[in-house]
Amino acid sequence: MSAVLNNLVHEQDVDTQHRALRFLTAGSVDDGKSTLIGRLLFDSRAILADQLDTLEKRAAGAPIDLSLLTDGLEAEREQGITIDVAYRYFATKTRKFIIADAPGHEQYTRNMVTAAAGSDAAVVLVDITKLKLDEAEITLLPQTRRHSLLAHLLRVPSIVFAINKIDALEHPAEGYAKVGTALRKFAQDAGIEVTAIVPVSALRGDNVTQPLDASWYQGPSLLQVLESLPTVQEKVEGRLAIPVQYVATNGDGTGHQPRTLWGRIAHGQVKAGDEIQVLPSGQKAIVAEVRKAGETVAHSVAGESAGLLLDRQLDVSRGDWIVTPGSAEPKQAFEATLAWLDTEPAQVGRKYWVRHGNRWVQARITAIEHKLDIHTLAEAQAHELAVNEIGHVKIETQQPLPVEPYTENRVGGALIVVDPTSNRTSGALLVR
Repeated sequence: MSAVLNNLVHEQDVDTQHRALRFLTAGSVDDGKSTLIGRLLFDSRAILADQLDTLEKRAAGAPIDLSLLTDGLEAEREQGITIDVAYRYFATKTRKFIIADAPGHEQYTRNMVTAAAGSDAAVVLVDITKLKLDEAEITLLPQTRRHSLLAHLLRVPSIVFAINKIDALEHPAEGYAKVGTALRKFAQDAGIEVTAIVPVSALRGDNVTQPLDASWYQGPSLLQVLESLPTVQEKVEGRLAIPVQYVATNGDGTGHQPRTLWGRIAHGQVKAGDEIQVLPSGQKAIVAEVRKAGETVAHSVAGESAGLLLDRQLDVSRGDWIVTPGSAEPKQAFEATLAWLDTEPAQVGRKYWVRHGNRWVQARITAIEHKLDIHTLAEAQAHELAVNEIGHVKIETQQPLPVEPYTENRVGGALIVVDPTSNRTSGALLVR
């Protein structure tokens, strides 16, 4: 694996180097996520002079606390934990990065899910000092397993395990080997493809931006791994799918004025002359013009926001979908993986609001097939899902939705679940 990564570092595609990599750090409380990000910012000289002065004054002669660079909320500084997702930016000579520091505490798992949903990679930290290295088979922390599973379920393409605080061990080579074996076994059982397992010391900076000077590890540093990773690319080829976000009237709004249908293309591409279908109505039309940033363009592709003018007037509003004719069939009943994030359990028969694309509809859970035991990865019977549990459920919606498997499209296959009483975001549905 190290040889492959070394080749990737030196032979990566030029286009990949110029695209910003969005990655999140995840793991359990006090595994060192905020300190790791602080180390990346510090070593890459991405800290402003006034920030550095503030940290030095706060340290009063002691080593500066790098975690304070991301723990911006007053409650975070007081409790010494990360509560909300903190986004930070830095760049090297070859790449730009957008980092999401996700909370490690179980109570804030929903924030980790939010960060993972738009990430190209996940760096899952493992605090080696919390593990019982004298055991024949090392038991990983629940949050390490939970965050890895959630990142995998949310289709984060690259998952990197960073074994932190390696400097605290008397025999780091032996500890790294044992924990690496446990991580690989867990990943294999869970169906997770591991990109890399790297030893680091976020506090000292060992193997974070510079390779580790040790005989027992000859692999790349964490930064070298990150510089080699690909970004998520929307599928440009194949069928079109656009969730309509906004309908703009061209002109003074009187009479039969042409309308522009705006939305971010989730899948495929579109050009003038293409036939499209509007869902759920099923009406068809021809694209007369494609606009981008207020100007007419030849075509637009997945990942871009585009405005479509049609050859005839159709009843289209926010929440509808524009697709290739016959490529999607709206459904009112489907199966999904449900990651539950609310303290109020998910219950069969109870009504919730769900958001698919830009449309809100009422829905209910008709059955909970099973839940996933994160310790054994076995399927267990369940009549409800408690906070932070993951289950396989059946859903029924009040109106048909053009859902598709999440493995094929992140936008068309994901729904947000909201409690109608409290308006809390209660869960994330990933269509199977």
